[in-house]
Amino acid sequence: MGEAEFDIQAFVEALRMNLRDLPSGTIITKVKPCRTNCLSEESCIIYRDGKIVQDLCVRLRNVECGEVEIQLQWIDLPGSRGI
Repeated sequence: MGEAEFDIQAFVEALRMNLRDLPSGTIITKVKPCRTNCLSEESCIIYRDGKIVQDLCVRLRNVECGEVEIQLQWIDLPGSRGI
């Protein structure tokens, strides 16, 4: 089946910023692939349509081959404390 790890610290830091006035499509930061993550390519954290979004392509470990595309997006739930 495979497994992959990636760090969401940069994503959480972007969520904590006050980014309401940015135009949609603004790149907040980029996360580069390295030995400590399973990214197969650079991943951008973007302010899109009033939301923080990160598209990732991660390389699976412990399998012959494979990659998975993932999109992270924060959703505020009513009654939750947030970040």
